[in-house]
Amino acid sequence: MKYQWVLFDADETLFSFNSYLGLKAMLARYQIDFSEQDYQDFQTINKPLWVAYQNNEITAQDIQTRRFAKLSEQTGVEPLKLNQELMAEMALVSQPLAGVMETLNTLYGKVKMGIITNGFTELQQKRLDNTQTSHFFDIVVISEQIGAAKPDRQVFDYAFALMDEFDRTKVLMVGDTLASDILGGNNSGIDTCWLNTFNLENDTDIKPTYEIHSINQIIKIVEGTQE
Repeated sequence: MKYQWVLFDADETLFSFNSYLGLKAMLARYQIDFSEQDYQDFQTINKPLWVAYQNNEITAQDIQTRRFAKLSEQTGVEPLKLNQELMAEMALVSQPLAGVMETLNTLYGKVKMGIITNGFTELQQKRLDNTQTSHFFDIVVISEQIGAAKPDRQVFDYAFALMDEFDRTKVLMVGDTLASDILGGNNSGIDTCWLNTFNLENDTDIKPTYEIHSINQIIKIVEGTQE
């Protein structure tokens, strides 16, 4: 095998993350008919918060409180409680993406695998349990628990500290986001693989070691049999 360890991002790399469905299901309990427009308004606030978090300008709790401020007023429920409820819904609606189970089953036992995610602790273990994927991963690193987010090297150094003796040249980071997954891996001195599912143009200075368009392409890269 060309690699000893494969570290995966979670959301939109391994698992779907349709937060619209999660929010709609959660808010139905409060008799709120959450529309597509409502979701766009929510994302107008939510997306910049995640960028600020990625840049270590705000904390994970800042995201949770600020993005739910308006809905907290509507429901009379504390923002952190609403975030907790959303994570519970997302653990139910979030499923492995196409090709993920085949890929994990193929690599299982041949390499060690881990998850490095900027997501919330509340979601991760429940989702792994619900999708019956927990056994695949030797380590699960969640930025909220560390106090820093990808691409910060602290996140990767934390993961490395959990890994047994390893050769850094035989570690591969796989993710769908150039600015967090790929930049973080590059800065940590490991190879990176950009999962570019939607054939986006890379107009940045961030260059992955590999680029793939479906997750199962990672198998040949890891095995060293890619043509």
